[in-house]
Amino acid sequence: MKNYRVAILGCRARGTHAGQAYNAHPRTEIVGLCDLVRERLDEMGELFDVNARFTDLDEMIEQTQPDIVAIPTGTEFHHELALRVLEHGVHIDIEKPLCTSLDQADEVVAKGKEKGVEIAVHHQGRVGAGVVAAHRAYEKGRIGKLLYIYTRDKGYYGGLGVMNIATHKINSMMKFAGHVRSVSTVATTDGHLVRPEDAVTSPLGMGTITGEYITATLQFDDDVTGGLLQHRLPQIDTKLSAIELFGTEGRMIVRWEAAWLLPNAHFIPGQGDDWEPIDPIIPEGFDPGGDAVLDEFCYVDEYVKALDEGRSHECKGTEGLHVLEVLMGVFESAAYGKRVELPQENRKHPLLRWRKENGLGEPDPVVRDHRQWAVDEDRRLGRT
Repeated sequence: MKNYRVAILGCRARGTHAGQAYNAHPRTEIVGLCDLVRERLDEMGELFDVNARFTDLDEMIEQTQPDIVAIPTGTEFHHELALRVLEHGVHIDIEKPLCTSLDQADEVVAKGKEKGVEIAVHHQGRVGAGVVAAHRAYEKGRIGKLLYIYTRDKGYYGGLGVMNIATHKINSMMKFAGHVRSVSTVATTDGHLVRPEDAVTSPLGMGTITGEYITATLQFDDDVTGGLLQHRLPQIDTKLSAIELFGTEGRMIVRWEAAWLLPNAHFIPGQGDDWEPIDPIIPEGFDPGGDAVLDEFCYVDEYVKALDEGRSHECKGTEGLHVLEVLMGVFESAAYGKRVELPQENRKHPLLRWRKENGLGEPDPVVRDHRQWAVDEDRRLGRT
C-alpha cells in the first residue's frame, strides 16, 4: 500500500495539530514544512524531525513532491494559498472555513476540478469517532426518522462563532440530514436587531461578521428542520458544543469523540429512560497514548482511505463550499430580515453588500486576537 507524502504550509497551533496526526498515521509521512517565521518553522521541524524547511511554498512543493499539502493557516489567506498550491496539481487539506466569501471559495473548488485533484476541508468532527458511531446507529434506525437536529456554540461572539465553530457543526449535521435548502435568522447586537454598522471585521481573519446573539433555523433535505444557536456568553464553555438529533423513536447527543442514545422519543426524568453510551469507532493504528488528537487522526485516516479508493474525502471541497453557503445565508438572512434560499445566485459577501447599500464602506481593520477584539467591540458599543 502506498504511503502518502505530506507537506505542511503554516507552522502555528493548527499546523502542529495536523502534523501530529500525519506524523502518527502509519501511511503518511511529513516531507516538508513551510512558514514565513523561521522560529516557528524550526520549532516544528525539530518536533517532527523534518529537515526540509522552506519559506517559499512553491520551492517546498517542487523539492519535496508531496501528495498532499496541508494549509492550516488563517482563513484570510486560504484563497491565495490554495490557488497557488493547486496550480502544482497537488491534493490539499485546507483549514475550515474554506474561504471568507463564496466567490473566493468558488474559485478554489473550480481550480481543484480543473487540476483533477482533491480538496479536503478540515472539518475533522464529521469523521470523528463519536460522529461515525452515531451515524451507524442512526442508519440502523435506532432513533427512527430524523425530524429535527440542533446545535449550539460554546459561547463565542455570535458572528465569530458562525465562522469559527458553526462551520464544524453544520458539516457534521449534514452527515445526518443532507444539504441545507434555506436559512432563516434572527440576530441581535447590544439588544437590538443588527444594523449595517454592526457588520464588522472578524478577529482571527474570518472576514466580515455580524451579531452577538444569532438564532437560525435551517431547512435540510427530506423535510428535516435544524436549529443553530450562536450566542455570546460571559465565559466560553466547550461542554455546550454538541449536536442533538430528535427522531420519531429516539434521540441522540453527538460529540466528536463520543455519543449517547436515548431509545425513546421523549425524556421524562425518573421514569427509567437512561441515555446509553455509543461505543466510538476508532481507526486502526490510533495510539491513545500518543500525541495525535483522535479526531485529527480520524480525518487523516479518511484521507488515506479516500486516496486509496480513488474517491473524494468525506469532507470534500464541495461540502466545504456548501457549508460556507449556509454561513453566508445565516448572515444574509439576519441582515435583510428574510428567508434565504440556497445556493445563492449572488456570491459576493452579503454583509459587505448590505453595508454598501446603506452608504457604508468596508468595515475597519481589527486586531486578530479574539479576546482583545471582544474588548474593542464592547467599547464600540459604548460599554465599559
